[in-house]
Amino acid sequence: MSPRIQKKTNAPADGIDAPWMPLVKMAKAGSRRAFAELVDLFQNDIFKMVFYRIRTQMDAEDITQEVFMQAFRKLSGLKKVERFKSWLFSIAINRVRDFNRKKRFRSIFQTSDTGNDIKPLDTQIHDQIEAVDELMKQDFWKQIGMITDKLSRMEREVFLLRFLDLLSIREISSALKKSESTVKTHLYRALVKFRKNSSTIQLLKEQIP
Repeated sequence: MSPRIQKKTNAPADGIDAPWMPLVKMAKAGSRRAFAELVDLFQNDIFKMVFYRIRTQMDAEDITQEVFMQAFRKLSGLKKVERFKSWLFSIAINRVRDFNRKKRFRSIFQTSDTGNDIKPLDTQIHDQIEAVDELMKQDFWKQIGMITDKLSRMEREVFLLRFLDLLSIREISSALKKSESTVKTHLYRALVKFRKNSSTIQLLKEQIP
């Protein structure tokens, strides 16, 4: 199964009244059409989440597809359907971590990439990548990148999930398998470091709905 990136953003949050819950229930019962609708709803959020973290187009596309294929295989084991969104992000987080570990391992033996494995991009994915590329070129993203590099791994992950992926504290807690108080602590520490750069924190506030 190969999910296709659509231009949809900000899928609804986890919760007992989430409008996508009936789709999750049907997908758990074996409906491929229901799962395809879930892919259509969430794939853009997952793609952007991955792309923000690894900054390479083809790898972000591949990881996004892997996330949904893994979700499709393991959906029957999801006990609480209202946790579907945070569960999906949890899969994506683990995939990104696996990618980074493999990348560090490969870097020990390779000095550069040949680029011979690049495949043609789907037109819709290409359009989405161009849109994300435009965002990444803006000064806002450059400043965000410089500061997040100074955060600890957990501070950076919590910060990105909250302000770039727009997850709630509860969703972040579920995705990272950490208590809400732990999430809040890391988020507070990250924001303290951000406040040292008043211009960047003002830009950040302007970006948050």
